[in-house]
Amino acid sequence: MGKAERTVEELVGQIERGELRLPEMQRRYVWQATRVRDLLDSLYRGYPSGAILVWETDEEVPERDFAVNQSNNSYSTSKLLLDGQQRLTSLLAVVRGKPITVRGRKKPIDLLFNLDHPEHRSFATEVHEKKEKNDQDASPDANEDDIQKRLADFTFIVSTKQYAAKPNWVSVTEVFGSPDNKSFLKRAGILDLDDPRLAKYSDRLNRLRSIKQYVYRLDILERSLTYEEVTEIFVRVNSLGSKLRSSDLAMAQITAKWRDSLKIFEAFRTECEKSGFLLESGIHLKNLVAFATGQSRFKVVANLDIARIKEAWEPSKKGMEFALNFCESNARLDSPALLSSPFLLITLGCYGHHVGYNLSTEDEAKLRSWLYLANMKGRYSRGSTETLLDQDLNTISDGDGVSGLINTLESQFGRLDVLPSDLVGRTQRSALFKTMFLAFRDDGAKDWEKPLGISLSHRGKVHRLQFHHIFPRAVLKGHYKNSEVNDICNLAFIGGTTNRRISSKKPLDYLLPLIEKIGHAPFKAQCIPTDKSLFSLDAYPEFLKVRRKLVSARLNSLLAESGALR
Repeated sequence: MGKAERTVEELVGQIERGELRLPEMQRRYVWQATRVRDLLDSLYRGYPSGAILVWETDEEVPERDFAVNQSNNSYSTSKLLLDGQQRLTSLLAVVRGKPITVRGRKKPIDLLFNLDHPEHRSFATEVHEKKEKNDQDASPDANEDDIQKRLADFTFIVSTKQYAAKPNWVSVTEVFGSPDNKSFLKRAGILDLDDPRLAKYSDRLNRLRSIKQYVYRLDILERSLTYEEVTEIFVRVNSLGSKLRSSDLAMAQITAKWRDSLKIFEAFRTECEKSGFLLESGIHLKNLVAFATGQSRFKVVANLDIARIKEAWEPSKKGMEFALNFCESNARLDSPALLSSPFLLITLGCYGHHVGYNLSTEDEAKLRSWLYLANMKGRYSRGSTETLLDQDLNTISDGDGVSGLINTLESQFGRLDVLPSDLVGRTQRSALFKTMFLAFRDDGAKDWEKPLGISLSHRGKVHRLQFHHIFPRAVLKGHYKNSEVNDICNLAFIGGTTNRRISSKKPLDYLLPLIEKIGHAPFKAQCIPTDKSLFSLDAYPEFLKVRRKLVSARLNSLLAESGALR
């Protein structure tokens, strides 16, 4: 294996010219802007950033597109990037200001650099990193002063209009694209050579710009290796480093056996997305494995015969199409956001395939009941999810039907109804919260200031649905535990504008005027008690208790309406 060194500037140029390309086995670009921010912070401080793995070959290898545009120049020798795609794509986007294409949409990665950042960070823990990421996505009822104090400690942040307007925050991409510091210093208010900030700011801008000269070590695989051998290296490297998910590694193994199959998979994924179901490629891949083998674990992929994979593809597509149609048309689950787990789709598709997509009226009702129950109870959201999925796949193949699936649910959860105690401490990630949305939508719940029914498909930031804390977090802070503050029975569904207008007002200050203005019905539709004695800070525990009773009763009636409860 050969060794080489290349600067960030050189590697970015190779990608732009089309000299460095991606093999089909690579996954899509998946980094969020906050992850790019952390990479820039590490490079700025001179921290190690890993090596880059490249394969030079004369073999004609299936490729996939980078998330940034490349030139179509042809090179006699292909240089294929096996490890480092996320880092180099991110750096190209920031250094050159090129937009990233993610799921068909082009968007830039806009980062800001703090000229007044502390020289040393006193923290580097994962816990704090998670806290930082949440700071920039704070809800309308967060304390703005606290957020600004925390962000002042940052060296880089994801750009916002508010911070981009501050003189000490400068665009990272603009710094990389500028040959000198004059415009940034002038904007920061440095007008003469005696300003004590001049040397500090100039040094920091130069350090930022020098990231382009950061040197990566390249490990270069031999030309004599075959595509299959390189795929095995790719899988081993990423398995040992835990950098890729098992679905990404399985995809690499399948595309190595079935050349150009990635285009087939991506085309179907796009079809599903157009119908409103944007699913990770790993779900379609797991569905394919389930149809090919009768079980869902990716570890079998390495030993799967290519003919068996190809033979299972069309049936797996039909199964997924049936599952999506059933969710949307028969169960009103018209968005993947309403599913507690996408594994539900695999079970639905395999059942449909097993019965030849011929369901009696009774079987259709039972399957809908199973879906509601499995979704609400979180069948595949706890424990060993693949084990549970395999259990259901075995139930289907054994011919036990939907009744067998429902019996398995009863064995897992003991009972299928909802008690008020089941809602205690549950957050918006809970499967119960998704079923709350279904029930409230069925009851005609609307935004409190606009005549729009609650929906996950509203367009525009003004109308987009948000989760509103009925007792805002700022009101409860210091008085109740976080688990109590974020309890799902303190959450309601309203539009973004209404949420921002309410902000951190006390329930007594905003709920009573709203009730007088629009009446009790909009609140009843979301099981929100309107007794003003429950709106004080001291009454918050009682408010939760009352609403839990209302919500659990409504969820049970929804299940009864669907036939899930007898």
